[in-house]
Amino acid sequence: MLTTNNTGTAHAYDLTDAIAASEADEPTLVFIHGWLLSRAYWQPVIDLLSPYYRCLSYDLRGFGESALLKSESKGHTHSSTINNAQIELPSDKIPDIGALDAKTDSGEIAEYQAIAIDVDSNNAAPSPEISSSEMLNTEMPNTYTPSQYSLAAYAQDLEALLDKLKLKTVWLVGHSLGGSIALWAAYLQSKRVKGVICVNAGGGIYIPKEFEKFRAAGQQMVKFRPGWLPAFPLLPRLFSRIMVNQPLATHWGKQRLKDFVHAERAAAVGALLETTTRSEVHLLPQIVGHLTQPVHFITATEDTIMPPRYVRHLASFHPQFQEEETVSEIANCGHMAMVEQPEAVGNIVRGIIDTARQPQ
Repeated sequence: MLTTNNTGTAHAYDLTDAIAASEADEPTLVFIHGWLLSRAYWQPVIDLLSPYYRCLSYDLRGFGESALLKSESKGHTHSSTINNAQIELPSDKIPDIGALDAKTDSGEIAEYQAIAIDVDSNNAAPSPEISSSEMLNTEMPNTYTPSQYSLAAYAQDLEALLDKLKLKTVWLVGHSLGGSIALWAAYLQSKRVKGVICVNAGGGIYIPKEFEKFRAAGQQMVKFRPGWLPAFPLLPRLFSRIMVNQPLATHWGKQRLKDFVHAERAAAVGALLETTTRSEVHLLPQIVGHLTQPVHFITATEDTIMPPRYVRHLASFHPQFQEEETVSEIANCGHMAMVEQPEAVGNIVRGIIDTARQPQ
C-alpha cells in the first residue's frame, strides 16, 4: 500500500509498474470503488489487465485504508480537496431529465451499494407506476458548488491524486458510486480523461419514496457497526452473499465486512445523502450528455441494485450512444461484477480500450 496526502486528504492507493518505455504515453487505468467498499475488489481485474496497462486503484476519502489513515492522524476527519469554487455546468440543458415513466421493485432504484438493505429485494412487492408528474424535471442551474461528499468533490479528490502522481492521461473504470464519480471526473478533466467505463452504474431517475427509504435504511445500517462485528463467525458468509448472483468466496465476505466496519461514519453518511438528492440524481444525465470522451457501461442480468434498464437509461444520454456499442451485459451476474466475473469485465475493458486506441 502506498499513501499520499492531497491538501489534507489522505489516500491509500496501489500503482502497478509502467509498461514498456515505448508505451510511456499510453493512458493509465484508474479503478474507482463504490460505497462502503474499497480498492481491494478491483484486484482480480487488475491482475488480468496489468500486463497490458498501468493500473491505479485507490480508496476513496473516508473508505477502505484511506479511512484508517485518518484514524492514524490523531483522529482528524478527512477534509476534501474541493476548492469551493463554482463549477460551470452545461449551458445547453437536456430537457425532461425527470420525465420518464418507470416501474421499480422496492430497493431497485438504489445506485449505491447498500450492503444490507435489499437482501430479500427479489421478494418485494412492486411499487405502483410512477407518473412523469412525480418524476420532477428539476431546473438545472448554470453553476454548481460541490458539497464535501458530493460526486464532484470526490472527482476533485481524484484530480488532486492524479496531479500528485503525475499521471497525464487516464481511462477511468468505476463501480456503482465509483462510476458516477468517474463520469464527473471526465467532465471536469476532459483533456486528461480519455474515456470512462462504468460497471454496475447507472441511474438518472429520481423516485422520491424509494430514495427516502434507501437513505433511511442506509443511515440506520451505518449507525450500528461495532468493532467486534468482523469476529462474528457467520457474518462473512452472509456478506459474501449480498448483492451477488452466486455466493462469493468467504474471503470476499470478510473483506466486505471489514470495509463496512472501517468506513468513516461522516463519509459513509455524507456520500449516501449528498449523492442521492433529486438535484444530484437529475444532474448526472446532464453530465453524461455533455461528455466528449467515449463512455461504456457494463451491466449484469441479475443486478437488483442497479438493474440493466437503469444502466441503459443513463447510457442513452451520451452523444455517441448506440446500445450495442455503448452497453455490455454480463449474464448470470449480480452487482459485484468485478469479483463475480472478473474475466468477463477484464475482457470487455481491454476490448473497449484497444478499440479506442485504433486510428479512426
